Amino acid sequence: MPDRLLIGSRGSKLALWQSEHVASLLQNVHGDSLRVEVQVFSTKGDRIQDRPLPEIGGKGLFTEELEQALREGVIDVAVHSLKDLPTESPAGLGVLAMPERADPRDALVVRQDHLQVSRAETSPATEGDAFSVLPEGSVVGTSSLRRAAQVRSCRADLVLRDIRGNVDTRLRKLDEGGYDAILLACAGLDRLGLGARIHERLDEPWLGAAGQGAIAIQGRGGDQATVGWLEAIAHLPTRLEVLAERSLLHVLEGGCSLPLGARAQRGSEGLELSAVLLTPDSELELRAQRTGEATIQGAERLGHDLASDLMDLGAARILERVRDEP
Repeated sequence: MPDRLLIGSRGSKLALWQSEHVASLLQNVHGDSLRVEVQVFSTKGDRIQDRPLPEIGGKGLFTEELEQALREGVIDVAVHSLKDLPTESPAGLGVLAMPERADPRDALVVRQDHLQVSRAETSPATEGDAFSVLPEGSVVGTSSLRRAAQVRSCRADLVLRDIRGNVDTRLRKLDEGGYDAILLACAGLDRLGLGARIHERLDEPWLGAAGQGAIAIQGRGGDQATVGWLEAIAHLPTRLEVLAERSLLHVLEGGCSLPLGARAQRGSEGLELSAVLLTPDSELELRAQRTGEATIQGAERLGHDLASDLMDLGAARILERVRDEP
């Protein structure tokens, strides 16, 4: 009989796609020597859909039930969107591998009938901006404080409204007219075959979340047998990028309640890391960039050093403001 690896997953289409993608990668490498199965779990973040994420707690919203199943030996690994994982691993657990990262950018998705109108009503003052396609006062849906703060920074006239639910639910709410545009991760739309819905992929100075686009395979510490199966699908460049981004996030003690955007990528001189940190109302905005060595130690040090740069620029004022927000 072949060895078996049991994967734990959330039940959304995107979570299942990610888990089945990992299963497919493993099956392609190991063939008949490994049997991979996926088991579905419901998490607190999935069950509570009527409140903004920061109100129901920033840590473990989409991971706690899967992590408990790991501790109990019910599953061998759990597959997550890396950005859903706290930067500090729970006792006894850790990220064992990450496949190659998808597009780490955010996507602007505009309701089709609104897009037709807005092309004729674009404000000259915002020409060249990704959001210039939206007329003044357009309603933009997002549940992310990071995205909301960046919208306020570039278009203070836009109306921000919270939106929850999986990708399909958010697109349905957009199409039904509850919003004029929404912000989602490019990776999720691409993975679900919905890339055609993207009006624009947002490049710098807009920055996505730390670890966005990366899939984390979480397991038990010391489980060398499972590590052995996963080694063949681990992608080192992805690991270096997200290590730099999440080291920055960890030093600043940030989670989903911190309006921080970060992007690391390989450049001609090493690993380049850019970051933006804002107050929720975007009145204060700090930007910094650094280059470091493209090694495990270098990536971690790069995140720490950029966090120090932001603190020198006045990040403590933003962190204090965020902590004081109701």
